[in-house]
Amino acid sequence: MEIRNFASEAIINEVGAYVEKIVINGKDILLHGNINNPTHSGMAILVPFANRIKGGEYEFNGKKYFLNKNSEGNAIHGLIVNKRFEVINKSSNSITLSYNLKDNGYPSELNINIKYVINRESFNVEFLIKNVGSNEAPLTVGAHPYFIIEDSWKINPTQVKKCASINKIPTGELIDYEIEGNKEYDDCFYIGNQVKLDSKYSTIIIKTIKMPYFQIYTGIKGAVALEPMSGAPDAYHNYIGLDLIKSGEIKNYGFTIYS
Repeated sequence: MEIRNFASEAIINEVGAYVEKIVINGKDILLHGNINNPTHSGMAILVPFANRIKGGEYEFNGKKYFLNKNSEGNAIHGLIVNKRFEVINKSSNSITLSYNLKDNGYPSELNINIKYVINRESFNVEFLIKNVGSNEAPLTVGAHPYFIIEDSWKINPTQVKKCASINKIPTGELIDYEIEGNKEYDDCFYIGNQVKLDSKYSTIIIKTIKMPYFQIYTGIKGAVALEPMSGAPDAYHNYIGLDLIKSGEIKNYGFTIYS
């Protein structure tokens, strides 16, 4: 499904509310998506946890929960990347999609609404998440966009907090760190509510609401994944940025991409 605003457009897939394409002022900024491998291009949505959960299991309010594991032995990328959302509202430049998440590996049931709006110079993402189940539950929210780069790249601010990690799993400690461009990363950083990615190809600015953590991943040639998150990977264990959502409660998050 396409949404458009003059020379800007986005293509959204109902599966995973996955963003396959973003064009701002006639220029592609997102590595074109592939729904068959959504976390290696485009922009996947990560709910109710962002990136990894160590060992694919966790305990919450005295009960143990088990999640599907990847080849590393961890759970990764949330529970909705392959779930079909329902379109509940659409205009020429915006679309809202909804999905009810109920999973044996999660303590409650969530209604997840995601709204996308394409403007002439930006792409806006809004999350509205309601706990429609009977239990309190842990929650982190994230997105996994791959931005096209050319030649050298850099990120600002450079002085940030890095999530100290072992085998890509944050330990719970935040350390002072200087981000260097053109390095290999698969790491989480506390950056705050604005970050800029510069390369010869484009300048990308992301402004967030309640999503101050960013995973930086450089494993795909020609792109940098700069992933806004409300909490760190493995927040179900290390509690970095972890939200608790009570039965009947609504949580809001969001970010805007400018180019």
